[in-house]
Amino acid sequence: MKQSLKNMYIKNKRVLVRCDLNVPIKAGNVLDETKIIKSLKTINYLLENNCKIIIMSHLGRIKNEDDKKENTLLPVKNVLSRLLNTEVKFADDILSEETKNIALNLQPKEILLLENTRFLDIPNNLESTLNDDTAKKLASLGEVFVLDAFASAHRAHTTVVGIPKYLPNCLGFLFEEELNMLNDNLLDPKPPFTVIMGGAKVDDKLEIIKSLLPKCDHLLVSGGIANSFLASLGLNVGTSLKTTNETIIEELKNLMLKYKEKFAFPLDAIVESTYNKTPTLKNINQIKAEDIIKDIGSKTTAKYSSIINESETIFLNGTMGVYEENAFKNGTMEIFNTLKNTSGNVIIGGGDTISAMNNLGFKDTFKNVSSGGGATLEYIAKNTLPGIEAISEEDNIETLDL
Repeated sequence: MKQSLKNMYIKNKRVLVRCDLNVPIKAGNVLDETKIIKSLKTINYLLENNCKIIIMSHLGRIKNEDDKKENTLLPVKNVLSRLLNTEVKFADDILSEETKNIALNLQPKEILLLENTRFLDIPNNLESTLNDDTAKKLASLGEVFVLDAFASAHRAHTTVVGIPKYLPNCLGFLFEEELNMLNDNLLDPKPPFTVIMGGAKVDDKLEIIKSLLPKCDHLLVSGGIANSFLASLGLNVGTSLKTTNETIIEELKNLMLKYKEKFAFPLDAIVESTYNKTPTLKNINQIKAEDIIKDIGSKTTAKYSSIINESETIFLNGTMGVYEENAFKNGTMEIFNTLKNTSGNVIIGGGDTISAMNNLGFKDTFKNVSSGGGATLEYIAKNTLPGIEAISEEDNIETLDL
């Protein structure tokens, strides 16, 4: 068993907490506070124990300096301050001496939120490449490390697996709750086991798909993932998002040949074209070069719903289309309705999926919800994650010299 926060001596300690505060933000406003609210159980426990708390999280994808403007954690700081009813300090330069001084001089029950950890990737990839020197510097801010970001535990990043090498460490309450839920529902799922997977890039999910296929009975795909499979079959998907990597295209063909009885692909789609924005229903074999697939159609919805209703365990990660646009939300709505009414055991996973669930009126509908999308898929496939492996076993805690 991994070390748990409830068994750690943390009273009056400076505690580094790696949270998952990767929430949707628009014009400086947090659109969905679910992840922040779920993190409060661990944070409040630390406050009750007079801890000095340093919180870390990533937000969005950071490829260049311009990305930083849209992905600051400042709006999250404001939400945290409101929810905790206390002022949360903020450090915009994670590795600066000023930030270190603030952290080392925190008083009991004071909280410091560090800026987006992925800012460290510009220009030297100090977060995503597991930089040891950076891990040591960040570890020096605290006396204990708590990993409470299940959704990031599949990433071998500095703030996930690097820091625990240098501090006594444990899992937070949210992480443990999600892990226990997945263990109860997905490590030995009752068959038929159906995975529904949406998403933009099949390139990012290929290894997970290859690991999942031997374990599931059905794999239902949508979005860019479906487009890539369809295109590899020689079907025209227009200007829709799809992979152009020839090696991956060959792998997709081989997977479809090997597991042809498990795959379910869209039969029809709602499209708009580059010159006509009117939503149009088309069969998949009628897609033209100028079309953009933005939702599944009624035939696909019926097909996927039929498979769901015959399944005992269903895991959903991703949406059926561009649900944020009113004209293209129906597919996602209908699948959520099917999941709501099915007799099977439903598990929802992933931040985007949770946002869709909440925004489309299904908040609190499903009992088993995981913040992890890619993390949950990888955990189902491999029964472990890099973040889990980095945390010490019970009664095996050592403090290393920095």
